Amino acid sequence: MTHSGISFSRFLSLHQLAVENNPRTGNLGALIKVFLSRTKELKLSAECQNHIFIWQTHNALFIICCLLKVFMCEMSDEELQLHFTYEEKSPGSYGSDSEDLLEELLCCLMQLITDIPLLDITYEISVEAISTMVVFLSCQLFHKEILRQSISHKYLMQGPCLPYTSKLVKTLLYNFIRQEKPPPPGAHIYPQQSDGGGLLYGLASGVATGLWTVFTLGGVGSKAAVSPELSSPLANQSLLLLLVLANLTDAPDAPNPYRQAIMSFKNTQDSSPFPSSIPHAFQINFNSLYTALCEQQTSDQATLLLYTLLHQNSNVRTYMLARTDMENLVLPILEILYHVEERNSHHVYMALIILLILTEDDGFNRSIHEVILKNITWYSERVLTEISLGSLLILVVIRTIQYNMTRTRDKYLHTNCLAALANMSAQFRSLHQYAAQRIISLFSLLSKKHNKVLEQATQSLRGSLSSNDVPLPDYAQDLNVIEEVIRMMLEIINSCLTNSLHHNPNLVYALLYKRDLFEQFRTHPSFQDIMQNIDLVITFFSSRLLQAGAELSVERVLEIIKQGVVALPKDRLKKFPELKFKYVEEEQPEEFFIPYVWSLVYNSAVGLYWNPQDVQLFTMDSD
Repeated sequence: MTHSGISFSRFLSLHQLAVENNPRTGNLGALIKVFLSRTKELKLSAECQNHIFIWQTHNALFIICCLLKVFMCEMSDEELQLHFTYEEKSPGSYGSDSEDLLEELLCCLMQLITDIPLLDITYEISVEAISTMVVFLSCQLFHKEILRQSISHKYLMQGPCLPYTSKLVKTLLYNFIRQEKPPPPGAHIYPQQSDGGGLLYGLASGVATGLWTVFTLGGVGSKAAVSPELSSPLANQSLLLLLVLANLTDAPDAPNPYRQAIMSFKNTQDSSPFPSSIPHAFQINFNSLYTALCEQQTSDQATLLLYTLLHQNSNVRTYMLARTDMENLVLPILEILYHVEERNSHHVYMALIILLILTEDDGFNRSIHEVILKNITWYSERVLTEISLGSLLILVVIRTIQYNMTRTRDKYLHTNCLAALANMSAQFRSLHQYAAQRIISLFSLLSKKHNKVLEQATQSLRGSLSSNDVPLPDYAQDLNVIEEVIRMMLEIINSCLTNSLHHNPNLVYALLYKRDLFEQFRTHPSFQDIMQNIDLVITFFSSRLLQAGAELSVERVLEIIKQGVVALPKDRLKKFPELKFKYVEEEQPEEFFIPYVWSLVYNSAVGLYWNPQDVQLFTMDSD
């Protein structure tokens, strides 16, 4: 691959020469000094529309970013710092009193990101500054273990960079919220390349017309750097940097300040003072943030941000749960789960955990049944002309369970799906007839699976009597798992019947229609107690239907059920503890989230800067 007359292999050889010669020449330090001096005038240049000055500053930063990537890939922290502490007075030597250009560069990048106004002529350099920070943090990509002490901890969690924490997090959030598109091709600031342009000129010109599409480093070129759906590279890069910063491990002597900022920021309409114990606090417009999160859930990184805010920031969680338009947030999450086969497993997990967190709130569980939706076009199993958000949520979660039973068989996914349904069960209201049918259909599927495993266990046991040499499959464990799931489903049905029977005639109808399913569990020792209420409801309403005569229409059956609800003696229904499940993060969440975040970075635009052979931590699904 070539660009502007420079071959890909030639460009890599230039990088290698820079690594080898920099300790003697100090060229990288000199370039950084040029960049640092220019950034002092960058804000004024933007206000004065000084295109050439910004173009030249962008070129310098672009080359620094390219070289920094190679240095991060090939060097230890100690070696990297040596390259950034070059002393001009004694070439090739280093001393404790030398300048720490790396720290100066990071502080300068933070200032650039937070202080330079976002205009057409500054858009590219803002993206470049954010991407350079991601590259600086990329040392994690080249280690199999989670880094708990690194050069990033040294510079970002203490010293001159620390005061920029809240301002940087706030700026990155607003970049995500605004979703600013890059300037149109005709509006870029760089002159068209002439025949004698040279490498630096050619690279900068290429970046101006298409971010990160100048060349392809290391074998990921078959995948476009910026996907068609990526309308705002600045918003995307800002979000990736924000997630990387939020998931840095705590320093040995200090908590991660960027995570602290994300956990504590408040709404601009909240006039209450911040407690003195909360560092790095700031305010942001929650309405704008909510709107952006609703609109951007097609991407993994936006869903991960939503999870992070709901889980860690109580101000955001309280605000979202109080919204009267929760369908705008819940529907995109349901669509992720509905298209489970098209999503990677981590995106599905995040969406499911978000639902679990939301269903911990009783107000949410009540309100979703009051929101009526019309014509859900992406739900293809059945035409849904009118359905409540609550019933749709039930349908999608049940579909996810059934998909998991036949495909992935992931117990963790099962558990979280059932936990969300259990949290909602006491607040089920006016269930759509199809949602009620699917609840019973899922129970039917579980019953068949239970009978099949039981039969296999019996046959295996008989076979073992004639041959003691053949090892037995662990059917007991399979049976235990399926009985746990059946027990949970019975508890969900029971919770609905004991708490909101009068609101759900369609569920009673579905129970009566499939009453034979429950017969085998009446005397089963694992289910006898929970079957009492279900058996009582089935017996009571079956008797009333029998009295009404044969050949009853659906409408007549529903009418009898509604009348019978009033006559049913509620005191005969046994009370069970309320079903409530809370999401609990793993004991070492960084073992999941840090590789996940870096897989998102790697697969995004910045990914062009890494060679797959270099990356050891990259173990996440890449689909």
